[in-house]
Amino acid sequence: MTWKNAGSWAGRDDGPGARNARWHNTIKPWHAGEGAGSALLGFASDEGVRRNKGRTGAKTGPAALRAALSSISLQEPARLFDAGDIAVDGQELEAGQEEFAHALAGLLQDGQFTVGLGGGHEITFASYAGIAKALGVDGHWSLGCLNIDAHFDLRVADQASSGTGFAQIAASEAAAGRAFRYAAVGISEASNTKVLFDRAAELGVQVLLDTDCHLGNIDAVRNFVADFAGSVDHLYLTIDLDALPASVAPGVSAPAGYGIGLEVVRAIVVAAATSGKLIHADIAELNPDLDIDQRTARTGARLVNDLIMNKG
Repeated sequence: MTWKNAGSWAGRDDGPGARNARWHNTIKPWHAGEGAGSALLGFASDEGVRRNKGRTGAKTGPAALRAALSSISLQEPARLFDAGDIAVDGQELEAGQEEFAHALAGLLQDGQFTVGLGGGHEITFASYAGIAKALGVDGHWSLGCLNIDAHFDLRVADQASSGTGFAQIAASEAAAGRAFRYAAVGISEASNTKVLFDRAAELGVQVLLDTDCHLGNIDAVRNFVADFAGSVDHLYLTIDLDALPASVAPGVSAPAGYGIGLEVVRAIVVAAATSGKLIHADIAELNPDLDIDQRTARTGARLVNDLIMNKG
């Protein structure tokens, strides 16, 4: 694995001052002791997608998300930091996950609210491991994992992949003597076998199907998130862009044939951000090679922006 500086940010410049603020002229490189803010940390990897037999290309997702974020306007003052990327070299996924976890723990211990930029959904276990390091691996805290996704990612396999993240978390929590707290929103019955649904039931996963995630049911969706957040000490949110319809998010490893609308996904993100429990979030599965007119990148960037602006 290698660490990469994120490089320069560039975008539209309408003039100086807070009233003309955009991401590119506000964000700064992160250095320890900067003071509390929101910090981005990229995970440039699609090895987990390859292992899961998906369409590779997500390794360049962090750069595409930054490019889409660059010109987004900031309506309120924000302290924004960029901590660069952890890049997976070749097939060294496990080493990359460990390095990402180490970097993430350092950011959290420095007082940052952190957002991971994927990369494939193998970022999930790396994010969890970083949170656990920051909180104390053998501590008695409870962590709720809220996943916006068409898939459970509960596969059990010989090698870690983009589809094994929550099975790995379940095993790690059990080893530490903590309960596995997992809520999955947007799950597709067409994309998960009966084995995976049975495994989710055995593990006590709270599930909201994609067919339940619509504007007519938005209050129930928000309550689902609020109730889950209220039941744990800390909340981790992961956003898999393949939960969105393919028309909105074509640039993913596995486009959704049904999906849940952007308005609903945004409502879930805002509910998590305003819960008072959110410690870390990440966004995954952007594949710029397969994107159309930067639709997926722009959607992902808007969600990251709204997440941070509502987190406060």
